[in-house]
Amino acid sequence: MPLKTDHPGRPGSRSQRPDRPSPPDRANRDRRHDPSGPPRRPSPPGDHRAERGQRQETRGGPRAPFGDRRPRPGGTGGPGGPGPGSRSGNQPILPGVRGDMLYGRNAVSEALEGDRTIYRLLLADGIQRDSRIDDIVRKAELKRIAIDQVPRQLLDDLTHGANHQGVGLDAGEFAYVTVEDIAAEAGTILVLDHLQDPQNLGTLLRTAGAVGIAGVVIPQDRAVDITPSVVNASAGAVEHLMVARVPNLARALEELKKSGRWVIGLDESATSQPLFETDLPLPAVLVVGSEADGIGLNVAKRCDLMVALPMRGQVSSLNAATAGSIVLFDFVRRARASTD
Repeated sequence: MPLKTDHPGRPGSRSQRPDRPSPPDRANRDRRHDPSGPPRRPSPPGDHRAERGQRQETRGGPRAPFGDRRPRPGGTGGPGGPGPGSRSGNQPILPGVRGDMLYGRNAVSEALEGDRTIYRLLLADGIQRDSRIDDIVRKAELKRIAIDQVPRQLLDDLTHGANHQGVGLDAGEFAYVTVEDIAAEAGTILVLDHLQDPQNLGTLLRTAGAVGIAGVVIPQDRAVDITPSVVNASAGAVEHLMVARVPNLARALEELKKSGRWVIGLDESATSQPLFETDLPLPAVLVVGSEADGIGLNVAKRCDLMVALPMRGQVSSLNAATAGSIVLFDFVRRARASTD
């Protein structure tokens, strides 16, 4: 009995079996490489991209630009209801934000009354409509601002997990002013020497707005600036304040002194005088130091007077936001007493 083998041309090989056709792919491959056939013409560059664009247009049409609020066929706003890919009550997910993503109902409400450029208002799906939300929507409509309903998870991502209360505002960056602008205003000026905590800065800005401060000066480096978290901590009060961001606080204090104001530092140093027992010329410039180091040496040299709060209990100190707020309201008390 002959031995079967796979070598071509020998008895028993597969290639000699007439009842077994060649596989289709092999036949096709042979035709593609047949030198007697017509030569293959390569496709022009870019054809595959054009074909993909044609297929995309066939499936759903060209993608609408960012900010296009026109209803799409079969999507939200049309008679067909929400279409495939729509994850909100108004339109598909936004691709991103154009400026600062402000959040929180107070912060958003105040920002809508401020001078920032506003791009759009975001409301989370399922948000409970109440008088505050209705007021925010009304303010946005009066300014002809786009209003979009988005998935709550998207708002969580855009605010980095903050407590946004179902509201976000895509707004332009905060507009700082110059020290000269603030010096020209009437009233006390607040200078913050390298605060690091957004909550402390926001609390002091909220107090500054409550007492009618002329303006606030903060440093550019090694300090927190006006971020969305600071706006939220201030309950939006910073949106109505003049804030200057300067490279050198010491030079800024020299400029503020030209307006005739005294510079008063709040510090627990050995040379500090008790706040409630010291006569203070108002309006003044109040300097509040950082949480860890207090007022820096170079800034302290520019202070005309140092004051401290009396501590009579078991607590030996207060944080910068609490101590600064007490002094600001004491300034208000003194100013009212001088006019009575």
